[in-house]
Amino acid sequence: MKIKKQHRKKTYQHKLNRKRMHLKQKSTGNVKFKVINDAWNHSKSSHRNLKNMGLVNDPNKAIKIPNFKEMKMKQAKKIVNDDESEEEEEVQRPPPAKKEIAEILEKEARAPRARKFMLPKSQVELITYLLDKYGQDYKAMERDKKNYYQETWKQLRQKIKTFMGIPKQYGEYLASKGLLDNEIDEQELKKQAEALVMD
Repeated sequence: MKIKKQHRKKTYQHKLNRKRMHLKQKSTGNVKFKVINDAWNHSKSSHRNLKNMGLVNDPNKAIKIPNFKEMKMKQAKKIVNDDESEEEEEVQRPPPAKKEIAEILEKEARAPRARKFMLPKSQVELITYLLDKYGQDYKAMERDKKNYYQETWKQLRQKIKTFMGIPKQYGEYLASKGLLDNEIDEQELKKQAEALVMD
């Protein structure tokens, strides 16, 4: 009995431009980092370019995971040769020509970033309503008629903690209540939020 080959149904796709399709398939894509773009040599392959910068395309090739079989073979060779003192010399590769690019990228990756997380407007309205009405009484918040999703007092407490951890939104709330001085910076605001949550 022959195995039937399943052929994909061939249909004409209007969204594809077949004349330009090969260009898309050939291109390796655009690099978004300006540092890499400036140092990129278009006469060399992408592998050679990345190697010169001290970068790799495939991390599995850069950091070799030890193979159990290879380790056992090395141990067996040492036992057979009776040369435990001899250690295999690691092949020292020359440093990459443009190693400063890798250092710049590392520095950028380690740099602190501004927190962009914000709660949706509907959640902020609910939380501010609950805080205005009940203060820190989470058990009473749980029984409120506006708690449509029937969240437990612990879930509500966690939402309020999250809200207090966002300086911009919590700062606006405090300013609307007249509890915030303009001179207080974000770090002090975070400390105030932590103190309120701990109570």
